[in-house]
Amino acid sequence: MSEKDLIIEEHHTFEEENKVTKDYGADQIQVLEGLEPVRKRPGMYIGSTGPKGLHHLVYEVVDNAIDEALAGHCQNILVTIEHDNSITVIDDGRGIPVEIHPKTGKSTLETVLTVLHAGGKFGAGGYKVSGGLHGVGVSVVNALSTEFIAEVKRDGKIYRQEFSKGIALGNIQIVGESDCTGTKIHFMPDASIFEEVLYKYETLEYRLRELAFLNKGISIILEDKREDHEKSKTFYYTGGIIEFVKYLNKNKTSIHDEIIYFERKIDTYTVEVAMQYTDVYIENIYSFANNINTIEGGMHLTGFKSALTRAINDYAKKSKLIKDKEDTLTGEDVREGLTAIISVKLEDPQYEGQTKTKLGNPPVRQIVDSITFETFEAFLEENPQTARIIIDKSLRSQRAREAAKKARELTRRKSILESTSLPGKLADCSEKDPSKSEIYIVEGDSAGGSAKEGRDRKTQAILPLRGKILNVEKSRLDRILSSEEIRNMITAFGCGIGDEFDEVKLRYHKIVIMTDADVDGAHIRTLLLTFMFRYMKPLIEKGFVYIAQPPLYQVRKGQKARYAYNDKELNQYLDEFGRGTNPTIQRYKGLGEMNADQLWDTTMDPQFRTLLKVTIEDASAADDTFTMLMGDKVEPRKNFIQENAKYVKNLDV
Repeated sequence: MSEKDLIIEEHHTFEEENKVTKDYGADQIQVLEGLEPVRKRPGMYIGSTGPKGLHHLVYEVVDNAIDEALAGHCQNILVTIEHDNSITVIDDGRGIPVEIHPKTGKSTLETVLTVLHAGGKFGAGGYKVSGGLHGVGVSVVNALSTEFIAEVKRDGKIYRQEFSKGIALGNIQIVGESDCTGTKIHFMPDASIFEEVLYKYETLEYRLRELAFLNKGISIILEDKREDHEKSKTFYYTGGIIEFVKYLNKNKTSIHDEIIYFERKIDTYTVEVAMQYTDVYIENIYSFANNINTIEGGMHLTGFKSALTRAINDYAKKSKLIKDKEDTLTGEDVREGLTAIISVKLEDPQYEGQTKTKLGNPPVRQIVDSITFETFEAFLEENPQTARIIIDKSLRSQRAREAAKKARELTRRKSILESTSLPGKLADCSEKDPSKSEIYIVEGDSAGGSAKEGRDRKTQAILPLRGKILNVEKSRLDRILSSEEIRNMITAFGCGIGDEFDEVKLRYHKIVIMTDADVDGAHIRTLLLTFMFRYMKPLIEKGFVYIAQPPLYQVRKGQKARYAYNDKELNQYLDEFGRGTNPTIQRYKGLGEMNADQLWDTTMDPQFRTLLKVTIEDASAADDTFTMLMGDKVEPRKNFIQENAKYVKNLDV
């Protein structure tokens, strides 16, 4: 088959079908309520006032441009991080309407930018398909910015209006003429609201690349104008999600050359799927609805999984590759090593929760199921060699799953009466409320001894690990569960792994990784995070995983001692004590060098410790990083080391 692999041809493209027949003007903008609550409770609208919320402002503005692209009216989007960390977003869409709005008596531009729930996304004909659910986007960005400037090219003119903290600083003005159309938004986030106004290029890069993959043929440029950070990237993919799968698999080895791809439109639903199997032992399936990453899945993902399992089993039985009902492959078997993108576009998406992480429209399940089953079954029939490769891998997965059954039983959470089955090395806490309990995963018996002695026995449990755990990136589940150290962790956590993960059964709501501040400690930490990311991802997604920050130095003069967590603090304490007096400096190479009191005072006392919460900004980027660092391919890892070696200052830190 060709590069396009399995494409279902339609008489009309999605863009043609989706073009809005009505004019996009004031009548399409509906006003639902005012803007006042945003500055009082910004977290309700953008999630947080930390880095996540700060970057979310950019996504809200870009999403408006993407909505124009989905309606067939925008081809190019430029996002610029200005020298002062302000943001400029320019698109070549139709431009926000500027005429007087009949309900507000103000310009439609001012209405859109100063009133919550004012937009073309509420059934008035502005957009058929939109990524936004609540329509709060640009007005929220305006409310949370000290400077906000909108320029619109429309009807042969250039219109401009300025705002501050959601309030218009004057009426809309005509400032020039233009034969083009489009919208330019420039904003400076309010430093009194956000913890720090500092944009991370890589964070924006992940999301903009994703949007370009999901919307083939649209060019998105990201440029950084900050001093010493100047760079620019263009994201443009004619192959869309086919190229998305290629990107995700670049550090993996595929087991068949072609990427299976199909796209079909039924009524107002468009379904697009790209998939390819690799030789890894975990699945990487990402689902999207109207460009929103539905990280909790939903009806579209359920329909895809069901159809995939049914199609493979039907073909395998017809081809006599499996013999009877006892050999039926499970969903877990057929998805091993699969990388897939499921993207649906629909009118009026229904999301579960304001975070838009789970798609709830019931018709989507049957539509995705029928399209996937029909097209994937046809692919298997037309490509028997590839079909055999996929089924052989699924059968190997099945055998490994059966071999893992006994080991898995050992890791299931026991009842209170069976609590003696917890790992012998675990020093449990007496608190039974998971929200008040925490467990330290500690490197080595020596550090484990100090931690057990110095801990708060009511709320802090200690589980020492012996050496480095298995690299799960290179192992199937049966081998993983044969590792005593991994079994101990699973049993101690109590929540199960993989498809059996149950957050309700989690015994501790803080899982703290505490390793030495050296190369071996960093490696152990990476191995632990790889295991949690691959088999207990909800632990990270829900914010249960932390990294302890033990001090690097103790500076002592007489009876007075200070603990330094980095070289800057070390120099501060040396100046405080007086460098000429030769204070004693102890460099902690390992946790075992600290006695119980020191470990408690510096690293475990909730009043004074520093913990880093482990989060996932972008799941596909995290997947790529773990595969690159921990997978079988040497070349990507070698390139990464060569590119980043210049940034390493101290290998022991």
